[in-house]
Amino acid sequence: MSASETDSILVERIRNNDTDAWGDLISRYEGRLLAFVESRLSNRGASEDIVQEAFVGFLNSLPNYDGNRPLESYLFSICAYKLTDHLRREGRRPAVPLSAGSDSSGEWQLPGSDRGASSIARSGERQRLEEMAIVEALCEQIERWRERGDWTKFQCIELLIVRGWANKEVALDLDISEQQVANFKFDFLARLRTIIRKKGLSEDVFPELYGD
Repeated sequence: MSASETDSILVERIRNNDTDAWGDLISRYEGRLLAFVESRLSNRGASEDIVQEAFVGFLNSLPNYDGNRPLESYLFSICAYKLTDHLRREGRRPAVPLSAGSDSSGEWQLPGSDRGASSIARSGERQRLEEMAIVEALCEQIERWRERGDWTKFQCIELLIVRGWANKEVALDLDISEQQVANFKFDFLARLRTIIRKKGLSEDVFPELYGD
């Protein structure tokens, strides 16, 4: 039985209130989710809390879960969202730029950081839409790399975003040219914009996407 078939059966069991199904879900995915979060936080207790919140989030969203979507990527999307929410509460909210510049400063920020107060004062709902859209787009892109075995691109973007390294540092570490790093960054941002645009969100949510 394939992994997708196993997941489909597992979700159906949970929907049918199978008393053992929830434990099976946790056994199947808890380790992977915990490794993902802990690698970003280096805090076991906080990581366990985030993973627990992710499972609760999955349970709450189960009525709206589309079975055509891989369960693993769905769980990782929820988990990444919970992680982002945790970082934001700690004042460490990560920012991913939606402009596809290829500078090598290593300082990735959302464009328009000098916008007026009325533009910055976004509602909580709008902020959550932004975060979820970015998280889902990132997960979709990561899954695409995983399927294709594009590990160099994966490492490159992680060093740029998570570590905040400059293009030159990344190029030296991965033994590739700075131009390749710039190209990977440009392609990644362009695809991220495309994925988010396809979600059909209001232009008010991501005005950065419609400025050109």
